[in-house]
Amino acid sequence: MTKPHIAFLGLGIMGGGMSRRLLAAGFPVTVYNRSADRAAPLVAAGATAATSPRTAVAGAGIVFAMVADDAASRAVWLGPEGALAGVAAGAVVVECSTLTVGWVRELGAAATVAGCPFVDAPVTGSKAAAAGGELNFLIGGAAADLARIRPALAAMGRSVTHLGPAGSGALVKLVNNFLAGVHVAAFAEALTWLERSGVERDPAVKLLLEGAAASPVTQVVAARMLAGDFTPNFLLRLMTKDLGYAAAEAAGQGVTLEAAAPALARFRAAIAAGQGDRDMAAVVEAVRQAPR
Repeated sequence: MTKPHIAFLGLGIMGGGMSRRLLAAGFPVTVYNRSADRAAPLVAAGATAATSPRTAVAGAGIVFAMVADDAASRAVWLGPEGALAGVAAGAVVVECSTLTVGWVRELGAAATVAGCPFVDAPVTGSKAAAAGGELNFLIGGAAADLARIRPALAAMGRSVTHLGPAGSGALVKLVNNFLAGVHVAAFAEALTWLERSGVERDPAVKLLLEGAAASPVTQVVAARMLAGDFTPNFLLRLMTKDLGYAAAEAAGQGVTLEAAAPALARFRAAIAAGQGDRDMAAVVEAVRQAPR
C-alpha cells in the first residue's frame, strides 16, 4: 500500500528524531519548524521543507506536531497560517507535545470543525528514544483513528497504549512527568547531600542505584549528574513547564500535588541560575550552588 504523506510540525530534540524515523521508514514527509535552519538536515535526508504550518499540511494524510508548550501548539495549529487553515478534510491530526488537557480538548474540537479526526499522542522517552524509534505513545482518541496512524507510530516507537478519548494521553503524560520530575529533583538533593557529607560518593551512589529507591529515570539522570554532562536530552525548562501543568491539572480535579511543589521550586531555581536550556539533570547544579 502507498504510504500516506505526512506533515511534521516542530523539529526540536524530539521532533527532529521522529521525522527522521518516518523518512527512514519510507514515508513522504514535509517538515516545518519556526527556526528554518532545523529543517536542513531533514531535507538532506529526503524531506520537503515548508515555510508555514499551513503550507506544510498541503496534501498530507497525517499531520504530527511536537512542540514545546500550549502557546507553541496554538501557534502551529491556529490562525490564518496555522495547520488547521490548510489541512484537507479527513486528514488525521495528531498532537504529540506535552500540553494541558484543556488545550488538547480544545484543539480536538477545532480539528473536528475542520473535518479532521484528532488523536492526542504524547510520548515517553527522550532524545535517544526519538532517534532510535523507541518512544512509547500514550494515546487519546477513537480506535479507528488510531488504526489509521499505527504504521507511522510503529516507525517512531516501540509501544502504543490507548488510554481513552482525546485528552487521556495528555493527562497520563502529565502524571508521568510529575513522577519523573520529583524523582530527578530528589536525586539532585540526595547527591548533593552525599557530596557534602564526606562519605565516599561513588560507592554510595552505586548502592542507591542498585536498590529499591532507583527508578529508571533516576538511573539515567544520575549518570549525567555524576559526569557533569548536561547536553540536552530533555530540556530542564520543559520539565519545569510540565510540573507546572501537572500541578494545575491535578488541582482542577481536587488533588494537591504536595510532592510537586518542592520539585518545581528546585527546577525554577535552576532556570534562574541559567540552567534552563541544559538537560534536566542540571537541576543538581542549582542544588549544589545553594547556600549552605
